[in-house]
Amino acid sequence: MLDYCLLGTGGMMPLPKRYLTSLITRYNGSSLLIDCGEGTQIALKASGISPKPIDVICITHFHADHVAGLPGFLLTMGNAERTEDLLIIGPKGVPDVVKSLCVVAQELPFKINYIEITEDTQTVRYKGYVIEAFKVDHRVTCYGYTIRIERAGRFDAVRARTAGIPLEFWSRLQKGEIIEDGDKVYTPDMVLGPDRKGIKLTYCTDSRPVDSIVSAAGDADLFICEGMYGDEELIDKARRKKHMMMSEAANLAKKAGVKELWYTHYSPSVIKPDQYLDAMRGIFPNCKMPRDGWYGTLTFEEGED
Repeated sequence: MLDYCLLGTGGMMPLPKRYLTSLITRYNGSSLLIDCGEGTQIALKASGISPKPIDVICITHFHADHVAGLPGFLLTMGNAERTEDLLIIGPKGVPDVVKSLCVVAQELPFKINYIEITEDTQTVRYKGYVIEAFKVDHRVTCYGYTIRIERAGRFDAVRARTAGIPLEFWSRLQKGEIIEDGDKVYTPDMVLGPDRKGIKLTYCTDSRPVDSIVSAAGDADLFICEGMYGDEELIDKARRKKHMMMSEAANLAKKAGVKELWYTHYSPSVIKPDQYLDAMRGIFPNCKMPRDGWYGTLTFEEGED
């Protein structure tokens, strides 16, 4: 299962009752954070979540409301006595950007490794996560992220016995290991059925609606998307600033066939996002207007034991 918490839902600037947009997920004891604007560490504290298990931080783009919180956040991780390596993923240039920001946070007790996203789509596998970055349409280079948890096929004991595989190797093969036993080699496909449906969460902010988002979010269990403006008369402003209307996000969710849509990255001028909910549900019925700290869990399909 994949636990998730939308730490903040605001865009542009933190407000007294709304933190900047950021998402944290947790799977198999490892946490992943997407974006880290000013005040993200406070949002994390408010949600009762420890920064210590965060093993990877994904950065969508290099605007301040998405990265300016990194120095303090990394110091907080260090103060939590973290010593394990941290991976930071982001657009080309992410090592230089982070190092520049962290001039005030130089003495960290852990090493930071980097992966630069240089293609329109790029996949990273890390700590059980399949992280798929996809390029979107903002004023600077910007990426959305799909987080997938894969699920192998069912273990077939009959096939294992028929193949003469020793019982002691069964659990290791079930976990995906390739085992050499003398002159014999046992592979997972010898004992596993077809892959089962996994878990998929897609996160996108700061973009105009583009086909790459529909493709990336296809059949997602949860689609978290920017809804910067709700009033349709602001469409020209959204186009000019390369942001998205709530109605446009709803149409993307409909086209992608996602199960559920959560809005985020509200403009500071959007005081009560719920006032747009009925209209958006007219486009895509299963949408919600979250507040900071909303959380949930995605699980594998029932019957898929």
